[in-house]
Amino acid sequence: MIARKNRFQDRTALVTGSSRGLGRLIARELADRGCRVMLCARSRDDLAAAEAELRGRGADVASFVCDITEASAPEALMAAVHDRFGALDVLVNNAGVIEVGPAEVFREEDYREAMETMLFAPLRLALAALPDLRAGGNGTLVSISSIGGRIAAPHLLPYVAAKFAHAGLSQGLRAELAGSGVRVTTVFPGLMRTGSHTAARFSGQPPAEYGWFAAAATLPLLSMDAARAARAIVRAAERGRPELVLTPAAKAAVHLQGLAPVTTARLLATTARLLPGPGVQPRHDVRGADAAAHSKLPRWVTALGDRAGRRLGEPRPRSH
Repeated sequence: MIARKNRFQDRTALVTGSSRGLGRLIARELADRGCRVMLCARSRDDLAAAEAELRGRGADVASFVCDITEASAPEALMAAVHDRFGALDVLVNNAGVIEVGPAEVFREEDYREAMETMLFAPLRLALAALPDLRAGGNGTLVSISSIGGRIAAPHLLPYVAAKFAHAGLSQGLRAELAGSGVRVTTVFPGLMRTGSHTAARFSGQPPAEYGWFAAAATLPLLSMDAARAARAIVRAAERGRPELVLTPAAKAAVHLQGLAPVTTARLLATTARLLPGPGVQPRHDVRGADAAAHSKLPRWVTALGDRAGRRLGEPRPRSH
């Protein structure tokens, strides 16, 4: 691996949720650009695999196992970064959970979990990292929100509520930190082929919910190659862009909402009516890898996403 000279050369980055999926690819891209990288996730085995991959590419990398929703996590993470690398220059708040299902099946605790993971944990970590990011005069904070943080897609209500909140936090921090030397980039990715359909959690009628979500997250016209997305995210952060919307479908949706908000609302309502109902005996919190075993979706539809998931450490779908 030959590191490319750029603004992130010889800097230190912390990426949450980096044992698999998009976070793993962002960490890889930062490492390829000469960053020292601290990986963070809950699974020791997944982290070990991600760390081994980056070491194989010649990266200076370490990992720290923690649950970022715990109050002690920011202090412990920053201590791990300081002990291994010194001051932090780049923070990427990426960790998240995807919950799919109709609104009536979700409980208050589902919203609380989403908010803890995708609002309060990024907030606490950003506050803990700010002294380092400010001290260097050239710090970078990257917030991975979602197109669901701009447009409230149906059957993702806990997720979109938390992503809207995270986007607001990130954009507010950019305004508040203007002139401090800290640049904040808010990212709104659309669907990407990371294999996330097997790690997402499904409620109501899990096999039916899995069917539409897995297809949308995998088919080329609706989803984006995740490695390309990671490169675009790191380039945007390097240039200090205020925000980045990814995938043509996501850009079209944002454009349509800006031009015709009433039409957009009607399209979303129509989409919601076409999606599965809660069912006679709603189920709750079924992992996508398990829902796949009972889904009528042909396996070839998700082939690209399944292949990406295998490369990026996502759970393998169970056979029909």
